[in-house]
Amino acid sequence: MQDALLIMNSLDQQSLDAITTSRIRTGIGSKFIFETNIGQDTLAAEFVTSQNGKECPNDILEMPLSLAKLSYTKNVNDWLSLMAIPIGAKCRDVGIASNSSDEGLTDFSSFGPPILNLHNGSGIGITVRKSNITASLAQFVAGLGMPTGTNTMESISSTFGKIVSEFSWGKLSLLGLQRVPLQFAQFRKVGAHMIPIVLSRQHKVSETVPEVSPWVGARTQVSTGSIALLAESELADFVKFGGWIEMKDPNFNSVQWALTMSDVSEDPVGWGISLSGMIGDSTSDHFQVESYLKFNMGNKLCLKPGLAYVMHGDSMVAALMLRSEWSL
Repeated sequence: MQDALLIMNSLDQQSLDAITTSRIRTGIGSKFIFETNIGQDTLAAEFVTSQNGKECPNDILEMPLSLAKLSYTKNVNDWLSLMAIPIGAKCRDVGIASNSSDEGLTDFSSFGPPILNLHNGSGIGITVRKSNITASLAQFVAGLGMPTGTNTMESISSTFGKIVSEFSWGKLSLLGLQRVPLQFAQFRKVGAHMIPIVLSRQHKVSETVPEVSPWVGARTQVSTGSIALLAESELADFVKFGGWIEMKDPNFNSVQWALTMSDVSEDPVGWGISLSGMIGDSTSDHFQVESYLKFNMGNKLCLKPGLAYVMHGDSMVAALMLRSEWSL
């Protein structure tokens, strides 16, 4: 659960954009993960509750439980593994998991580069390990079974690659993602339960397809790409350092970045700080800093009071935040 008290210099559209861009999440959410081992393989299902609850007729806040992810991992041997994710695939599910977890106050300080958190629908992946190098390749398709129309998302084929190098001081990861829109007329020619792998870049679609903004739940008209560099390290097993930078198409002139440092020990009191920002985007430049204290109350309850300060163009927003985490 997370709550926030916002202090703004003005209440206008740019201030609202600053709140959205800062990725401050509030509300109540739950996650249940079930895993079972089948020999050396793993079958996992993840259920979550919606944070956008709605009022029932009896004034009880309804938060339906839904299946968010279903995955199966086949460990062929020590150096090769295969993965299939029919529901809820994300790039972070492929290969070595990042140590970045839900630790900070916002998504900037918690989940690493945005490329890792895109919802890509269904996917398959392969991971190969050799010495201290791990390479992964995955293919995703989003929008399967969605009806046509200007208010629905077009089917998108995504190709993701990841190379992780492990050193004595930590890990260095190079990530890349290419997203190509698939026209429905073409996609219907592919049989059910088939995932097309598109190697060519489709820069244009038929002129009969209406041009709609890709940011309002509509169809993306051109292929896009992102590359990211992620570094992680730990000092004396209780202080974790992390940093990432991500550049997006076209021309890779849109840059997002973050630097984080946090206490990962199991002491009763911990801390964390983060600097992050966004430059070169079509919107205003963005910069934010956040810090928090962490109070571990046993092994099940954690309280995180903190402060986030956001600068977005000419707007400034300060947020007093309180986050609580409880685990079974």
